[in-house]
Amino acid sequence: QVQLVEFGGGLVQAGGSLRFSCAISGRTFSAMGWFCQAAGKEREFVAAINWRGGSTRYADSLKGRFTISRDNAKNTVYLQMNSLKPEDTAIYHCAATSRITALLITSTRDIQNWGQGTQVTVSS
Repeated sequence: QVQLVEFGGGLVQAGGSLRFSCAISGRTFSAMGWFCQAAGKEREFVAAINWRGGSTRYADSLKGRFTISRDNAKNTVYLQMNSLKPEDTAIYHCAATSRITALLITSTRDIQNWGQGTQVTVSS
């Protein structure tokens, strides 16, 4: 059974930092990533990374503030979020796929498996 289990999240003040992790079990994927879903909005792409090689891609609005990384030995992907803003408030979901490379992930249609999500709230 494939499982993506997220850790991290919580409440932070604007300008602060958070770090998530997502542990994957049951199979391996070629690409992992993170999406976020704010209240009343669709789930949106945040970042993705190829399991082999480590190539990354970010949503344009988040470049420079967020960093995705992975630890192949631990089957874990991370998201470091810095300089957080109130508009970053959302549920963040770990995502996995072998359909396409991380460099081409743009929407939820590209994803095969999801984590349950973890809430991030950024106060002003």
